[in-house]
Amino acid sequence: MKGTASIIISMLLAGSITSCQSQKQIAAHRIVTNPLNLNYRFQPKDESRREAADPVLEYFKGYYYLFASKSGGYWRSDDLADWEYIPCTTIPTLEDYAPTILPIGDTLYFTTSSGKTQIFKNAHPEKDTWEPVNTKLTYRLHDPAFYRDDDGRVYMYWGCSDKEPIMGVEVAPQDGFKAIGEAKALIEHHGDKYGWEVPGKNNEEPRQGWNEGPCMLKHEGRYYLQYAAPGTQYRIYGDGIYVGDSPLGPFEYMEDNPFSFKPGGFIGGAGHGHTFRDKYGNYWHVASMTISVRHWFERRLGLFPVVVSSRKGMYAHTVWGDYPFYIPDRRVDFSGNNLCMGWNLLSYRKPVLASSSLAGYEPDKVNDEQIETWWAAQTGKKGEWIQVDLENLLSVNAVHVNFADHNFKVFAPHPPVVYQFIIEGSVDGKEWVNLVDERDNSKDEPHRLFTLDKPVKIRYLRISNAKNMEGNFSLSGFRVFGTGQGIAPSKVAGFRAVRDQQDKRIYRFIWEAQKGATGYVLRWGTQKDKLTHAVMVFDNQYEARYFNRDSEYYFSIEAFNENSSDLLKSTR
Repeated sequence: MKGTASIIISMLLAGSITSCQSQKQIAAHRIVTNPLNLNYRFQPKDESRREAADPVLEYFKGYYYLFASKSGGYWRSDDLADWEYIPCTTIPTLEDYAPTILPIGDTLYFTTSSGKTQIFKNAHPEKDTWEPVNTKLTYRLHDPAFYRDDDGRVYMYWGCSDKEPIMGVEVAPQDGFKAIGEAKALIEHHGDKYGWEVPGKNNEEPRQGWNEGPCMLKHEGRYYLQYAAPGTQYRIYGDGIYVGDSPLGPFEYMEDNPFSFKPGGFIGGAGHGHTFRDKYGNYWHVASMTISVRHWFERRLGLFPVVVSSRKGMYAHTVWGDYPFYIPDRRVDFSGNNLCMGWNLLSYRKPVLASSSLAGYEPDKVNDEQIETWWAAQTGKKGEWIQVDLENLLSVNAVHVNFADHNFKVFAPHPPVVYQFIIEGSVDGKEWVNLVDERDNSKDEPHRLFTLDKPVKIRYLRISNAKNMEGNFSLSGFRVFGTGQGIAPSKVAGFRAVRDQQDKRIYRFIWEAQKGATGYVLRWGTQKDKLTHAVMVFDNQYEARYFNRDSEYYFSIEAFNENSSDLLKSTR
């Protein structure tokens, strides 16, 4: 056993890792997953919960700046992988929802949803030294968005309503962002035609959803006006696109909407986001993801690569977005590369044991691939633990730890909420060695992905609490990634897609359960060679109500399990 232990210990977190997809060496810190591992702030009132949503992200003076609602500050990064938190007290409207930022020259501008529009500026946002602008824009902006065109002209977009449209107007930054002309209605509600705009967990409620969170992108001379629907508390929250030839339209609905959509997997939701280009010219989408258990607005942030092309339109790679992927340090063709590391989920519904648990928060909640459920120990005492049995010796590349903060009584303002723990591995469940040692951790990191320098053959993994804490030691996900030793599932048989003839926004799917399958990836599109949208399903039937009433669709389905690395590489 000593030999095995020494091998495992030598393969800790460091160095660089080879991607199964690209075969390139990738620095370990550039391997990430969703939700983003940020120090999400606990809110000042109501239920004790973390929250961040409605993100906006811009590249400015060599750094990416990320703002999100209800965060008490903002983040910056030089690589989109490691983020530094900057507390902020000089923006009095910071606690209002839906921030937006705009770089102009050497200055970054900021505003947010508020009763009276106020704009602030900062030439050095690495410091909390924001100053007010003599704002002359008199429109009341709900979910505002700045946009600066190539010719230097600036526009504002806004909208957050189940009745009112998405609006837009040109503004004059040199004159306090005063409106130039009258605001125009740009996007109306069409839930009767577009099922994804209808609210409800499965788009089932007989009312209009909320159209909100606009964002503008220009690509090859065309303007892509983005909006979110139908509500932030749903997994079916997504972002759609209207396309036009000028910043204020007219705009035409993109038939393959929503372009950013993630109703399945470990964490769902990919709406009210912001599409931007990184310093290499790659497109990305940062978006709101949902938990919405303790409160509707219990949310996280996700980051997804985006394709914009004249042939395939615009779409985000989301279906594998909560598996490990890498942040590139060069220009990448996202139409043929979804950035996945090619590691499979090894822990789904595998046997689990725990030191203790609360009723309703049993151990099997830790690996059911639902962030909305979690295991909670009976206490927060040092020594509480949970372990997963992979059932075979498998090659492990990474462990994704997601803490659930059960029975915490934390409210803003607060110091960092720090977990301290160890992750151990064993080949036989008797002798254990440390894989990850966070007993001296001082960082607030509720969604940490730990990558191993080289894969380790192991069967059992255990995480143990290393300090006494208030509340209960709890995890919504203890997810293990690597490579299985079996065979991938066979081709799916008996697939049927049946459209509801009374309501053509609804499709019902059924297929034969495949032996050895963990789940299935259902893909769709309005062109046969353009199945760029996908959902992960863990059953052999599925009902979806988010399709366009008047569009025709093509579908495909693939089964996956812990041996399906090739499927993770597939893009359409």
